[in-house]
Amino acid sequence: MTQRTDSGGMRSRRIFIALWTCVLLAKCMLAARLPLFVDEAFYWQESRHPAWAYSDLPGFTAWLVRVGQTVAGHSEFALRLPFLLIAALLPWWIVRIARRELGAAQASPELACSDLARSDLARSDLAWQAGSLAVLLPLLGTLGVLGLPDVPLALATVLCLDAGTRLLRGVDWTSAGLLAAGLAIGGLTHYRFAAVIGVGFLALLWLREGRMALRDARVWGAVAIGALAWLPLLSWNLANADAGLRFQLVERHPWAFHPDGIRFLLVQAAFASPLLLVALLRGGLAGLGAGRTAAVRYLALSGVAVFGGFFLLGFFADSERVSFHWPLPAYLALLPLAAPVLAGWRPAWRRLAWALAGAGLVVGLGYYAVAATPSLRERLADGKAYPSNFAGWDVLAEAVQAERAGMPPGTRLLADHFKIGSELGFALDDPRIPVLDHPLNAHHGRAPQLALWQLLVRDRATLGESPVLLVVGASDVEYRQLLRRYHDLCAMVGPLPPPRVLHIDHGRQRFLLFRLPPRRAAGPCTTPAMAWIDLPAGDGPVSRRFELRGWAFKDGVGLSKVEVLVDGEVVSKAVYGIARPEVVGFWSKWREGGSTDPQQPNVGFDVWLDLGDRPPGRYRLGLRLHGRDGSIEDWPSQAIELR
Repeated sequence: MTQRTDSGGMRSRRIFIALWTCVLLAKCMLAARLPLFVDEAFYWQESRHPAWAYSDLPGFTAWLVRVGQTVAGHSEFALRLPFLLIAALLPWWIVRIARRELGAAQASPELACSDLARSDLARSDLAWQAGSLAVLLPLLGTLGVLGLPDVPLALATVLCLDAGTRLLRGVDWTSAGLLAAGLAIGGLTHYRFAAVIGVGFLALLWLREGRMALRDARVWGAVAIGALAWLPLLSWNLANADAGLRFQLVERHPWAFHPDGIRFLLVQAAFASPLLLVALLRGGLAGLGAGRTAAVRYLALSGVAVFGGFFLLGFFADSERVSFHWPLPAYLALLPLAAPVLAGWRPAWRRLAWALAGAGLVVGLGYYAVAATPSLRERLADGKAYPSNFAGWDVLAEAVQAERAGMPPGTRLLADHFKIGSELGFALDDPRIPVLDHPLNAHHGRAPQLALWQLLVRDRATLGESPVLLVVGASDVEYRQLLRRYHDLCAMVGPLPPPRVLHIDHGRQRFLLFRLPPRRAAGPCTTPAMAWIDLPAGDGPVSRRFELRGWAFKDGVGLSKVEVLVDGEVVSKAVYGIARPEVVGFWSKWREGGSTDPQQPNVGFDVWLDLGDRPPGRYRLGLRLHGRDGSIEDWPSQAIELR
């Protein structure tokens, strides 16, 4: 029996090392090719403005970014290097915890018939399997490709879990040191770590061995070190009217019941893989039972409480922003307990669970691969999975450099919002690009920090009497709010000259570049053109001869003509100037005063297109809008299927 289980342990170890190596290599390749996520770019900007804390987060994430850039140079891979290394360490630490705690569980005679010890595998075998689960768990396996605070937050959680299980056996300097390190890193990483602290403390109080550990002065010394780590965040909020706390705890959450929370389980089943989620939760619930070792009960309680807490929070908290990664600390606690559960399943179910976890990881990493490949990313342009936060920044940077080359020396660069400012800042190695006041800045909690850096611009005069290249993200605003945004731009910088329009992925990502004069221009607000295609609707099939109908306008000056494009080629000129009074009514709902196009309500267009000489297939249908001020703007295209 010993020889068989030992050989099983060696096999599981080899499998773990092979999986870990392959996944790490894949993540390194992706980290080198994937454009920066917008949050990563802002953390880079924070790293170039060193501080203990910022409006959105404490300073640890920005410090890691700065370390990567200092060691490996200015590149996406260098920025992500510390996060890759930390993420690569985590599965090994899970193995370490599992080897120690599952060994104790198997040695306990009370667990002989439990889910935690149903298999006759050796503890090393189970430990390596827990490590392999950590590698394959999609939410954890993809960690490190992006330089985000979830990585050091996961490290802090694992350190605290390791320390907590050690403390239950008896306090020593190693366990106290691990606890101090975990609490300090977590406190310097994210507000969300408070949930890990609260649950961990309650778990220790619940256990008799935990209450004994809390009597030791070394534990409270570690707690004191962890408490000090929150001082930078506390100091920043005291100095800035609690702006960070208000955003994290009040402004971003409705704090009213909504049914969207039920989707939490479905989302977690996708990001943890369905059967592995069942194994994680079953291991946690089994670990709460009587007769389990204190360490197993500690891991189980920590994992189940964090998971359940975020599940309940989902019915009251923010449902607009990404939150699928919040339960990761729960999974880190439950992974050692899931391995024995899986080992006790029937072989077919066990193989399916492993296969689904691996498939989920492949899908997660594959999505990053698609986002890193322009030709593949373009295929997602018409769907909800389009990775807009990764798309087009290199193309935009090249266009900005080309525009600035044709403008007078001393031209200032002005970004529409923090995403453009930080992404262009990274591409041009300039962390001081000023940013206009924009709803996105407040929506993501970055407006106070931009103001502290004196980069928040509310008026053209702030930039002095120099030419300005204004970069606007037309696709970053909900369409019904876009006209209001254009008029807000006029209020801040004056009438907008004809823009250079930059389309990425058929216009799914759309940027407008405006050359503003040294002094604010006078006159009524002139905005970019706006349009809508009523027929054909969506990307459905069309016959070879079909009607194209819609409306288009340009506030301030109006349009002279509308041309129709198929795959970027002009194929027809539409009849323009048809009365569309409902367009005036629609825009009056979303902007006081509605549209100011002098031709309103005669802004409709109509044309019958005959594509009889083209072979069946998929085409892109677009518009070219000619303004009376000489501007020519292409409108984002939509897909049609020619029968």
